[in-house]
Amino acid sequence: MDAYLDIETTGLSCRSAYITVIGIYLVEGYAGKLVQLVGRDITSDNLLECVKDVTDVFTYNGSRFDLPFINGALGINLEAFTNHRDLMYDCWRCNLRGGFKAVERQLGISRESAGITGWDAVLLWQRYMRCGDSEALNTLLQYNREDVMNLKVLRERLAEY
Repeated sequence: MDAYLDIETTGLSCRSAYITVIGIYLVEGYAGKLVQLVGRDITSDNLLECVKDVTDVFTYNGSRFDLPFINGALGINLEAFTNHRDLMYDCWRCNLRGGFKAVERQLGISRESAGITGWDAVLLWQRYMRCGDSEALNTLLQYNREDVMNLKVLRERLAEY
């Protein structure tokens, strides 16, 4: 089973920040299932349960951010029991540079949450936590959902490139 993974956090270092959302799009054949661990549901047991049947994990910049952050925060080294492929490096080989959103634009991959950035994701989480703003949480989850689902689209586009 393949997994497309992306995390949202309150900052760039697991020493001073924490994970707010782990989004995982699980795909087997033509069937896909979205799992989002949010807030207190982000535990090592829950993450391990989600990825127990996963053989291949796909990320964008996950080698430098997502996987080390998860390892530092939850003590889980996903690369110890899955094959990890960081699509950012595949993009570089195809001369597609920039962050994930920039690559999406270059390839014509659309998203409803266009214009929302990683920093916005931090602010949306803060708004949810401080004010109980469910709309902020829904926007954050939509942003994360599009990240993980568009990773699959990116992988498919790179296969055609």
